[in-house]
Amino acid sequence: MKLFSAHIEDLRSLYISDLKKALDMERKITKALPDLVENASDPELAMAFNTHLEETRGHAEKVESLLVENTGEAETETCKVIDGLIAEASDTIKDVTESSVRDISLVGAAQQVEHHEIAVYGTLRRWAELLGLTEDAFVLESIEAEELKADELLSAISERINVEAVV
Repeated sequence: MKLFSAHIEDLRSLYISDLKKALDMERKITKALPDLVENASDPELAMAFNTHLEETRGHAEKVESLLVENTGEAETETCKVIDGLIAEASDTIKDVTESSVRDISLVGAAQQVEHHEIAVYGTLRRWAELLGLTEDAFVLESIEAEELKADELLSAISERINVEAVV
């Protein structure tokens, strides 16, 4: 049961609400990524997760800055989607014992997160454009580009490790 309503009355309030969820999302991903780094047996995959951890910290800082600029504070709202995706990744780490299979399942879990982030930042960028928030749109587009790059890297790694897991 929701205790407080976000009081979304217009596109601006929807934009701010979703920025708050994006900050929550990035903070949660920052906490979850070290488990992926630790549990990846493939060195290239572990390095990709570690690199993305640093990028994610930067994303959180950027979103926090956008919130401060727009509202004067950096409050969050719960991102329910990321809670579910992180829970799935945690279950994978616990349930899959074969390291090569765990690696491909971690890639799958990470790509689900990346795809959500790409959708979030693409939507926020478009809303910022509609609201005339040119600088916000630029920042959000840069985050979206890094998320797309991370997804492409995971796809490239998966081409190799998927085959290795079958052998």
